[in-house]
Amino acid sequence: MFELLRKFILFMLLFVVGMSTYLTMQNTTDWRDPLLVQVYPINGDGLSTTSRYIDDLQESDFQSIENFMKKEATRYRVGINQPVKISLGPILREQPPLPPANGNPFNVAYWSLNLRWWAYQITSDFDGRKPDVRLFLVYFDPEQTPTVGHSLGLQKGLIGIVNLFANQQQLQTNNFVIAHEMLHTVGATDKYGGPYSLPVYPTGYADPEKRPLYPQLQAEVMGGRIPLSETQAIIPFGLEQTSVGAATASEIRWLR
Repeated sequence: MFELLRKFILFMLLFVVGMSTYLTMQNTTDWRDPLLVQVYPINGDGLSTTSRYIDDLQESDFQSIENFMKKEATRYRVGINQPVKISLGPILREQPPLPPANGNPFNVAYWSLNLRWWAYQITSDFDGRKPDVRLFLVYFDPEQTPTVGHSLGLQKGLIGIVNLFANQQQLQTNNFVIAHEMLHTVGATDKYGGPYSLPVYPTGYADPEKRPLYPQLQAEVMGGRIPLSETQAIIPFGLEQTSVGAATASEIRWLR
């Protein structure tokens, strides 16, 4: 009986949160005003090299994301001059809750609620206008951590956890990953799959009509990589090698 009651309470919480999320999504993707995105750096490995990198971050380091969104919105004739505005929030000392190791739906739902509660608590005291999207940027020194865990962008709660490298040479690649997860929060879905996470044709290709099809010259932002052949794809150097495909544009309500 206790287990049934607990599940009922969780269901009701998820229903209320879901309705709130739906209404929020309608407002944040009408594209009448800029989408306000605040990024919060976090030292993911506790190293002094990572701390120094985070301490030196400036809002201008994320300018290429704003430029990319403006360029692509203009291409789709979205009637707004600046679709995204990014602000740099304070450095956080607390790590976000880790997602469950397994895909148990109950555990995932509980973690999602826990993450949203954590994000609310850790940012509720900050002054200024509340952002539409909150992205927690967890940095790692690539000399010690050559690969990082999978990043997450949640439409429910408009929250993202983005694992990145604390290296200036990888700034633009980091910004590509940030843009990818940011678009998840406003409804865009992944367009890659299979055992090697290759872009899915045609929605994961920047130019699916290109002949010959390979090599592609750009990455579709939610496809994740630039397809070179049916079995090969590479990560773009940055958002200059990236575009928003029609399927993604539809999901974020740039095409209606």
